[in-house]
Amino acid sequence: MRKRVPVVMIHGAFCGAWAFASWRAAFDRRGFAVYTPTLRHHASRDEAALSLKGVSLRDYVADLSALIDTLGSPPIVVGHSLGGLLAQILAARLSVRALVLLAPLAPSGVFPSEPFEWVAMQALFVEGAFWNKVVPPRKSIAASQAFHCVPEREREVLVDQLVPESGLALFESMHWLFDSCKTSTVDRHAITCPILCVAGGQDRIVSPATVRRLARRYHGRARYELLPDHGHWLPGEPGWERIAAGSLAWLDQVLVPDGKRVSGE
Repeated sequence: MRKRVPVVMIHGAFCGAWAFASWRAAFDRRGFAVYTPTLRHHASRDEAALSLKGVSLRDYVADLSALIDTLGSPPIVVGHSLGGLLAQILAARLSVRALVLLAPLAPSGVFPSEPFEWVAMQALFVEGAFWNKVVPPRKSIAASQAFHCVPEREREVLVDQLVPESGLALFESMHWLFDSCKTSTVDRHAITCPILCVAGGQDRIVSPATVRRLARRYHGRARYELLPDHGHWLPGEPGWERIAAGSLAWLDQVLVPDGKRVSGE
């Protein structure tokens, strides 16, 4: 029905296109034209460490917008974590068929819901003036907070693939209250496509309460789905196949052959 409809999958902080390798294969089998871009300077640890200083969310959005402009028709956009925030920014500016947001970071104006989210924000200050730096991945934190629902052997592989991240992009996304440019602002009324917001009940980075509040922000255009036994790494935890299949089933419900919206539920 939607053969060759473009799908753009946006990975989160400290990651690369590899984060969506399994999802790409699942969507490709359904006939979609899948794109899994690597965010600017995330191709390797060396490139990230040398080049990410001062890179903004605006730069990531500019690169992704340029990709979408080449596709020929509005895409479905799938985003995980920081990629979920970028997906919302894009959907407020460009024509998008649908959004699938996996444990998404919330935009400017949506405060954290749980104490652990506030602690994570403050932990960045261990790096000092992190907004002027490239922030290295803290492997022990990633293992215990992002990948704790992944088997240990797979967890080690994931941790070893992480690259540094732009401190400025982290500041803009997590400390928006102090960002005079309000870089992570999303005009919620400008997003008219259906939205699926998926939360892991065991997520130690983005709480289900925050994802639920984010979904409510879109006034009926968004469906909130809680996965009680999952954590933050929704693209690759055991059971990711069911999450991907559920997302595809939801797309079947909300899209018709011309890609117009049927329902946000």
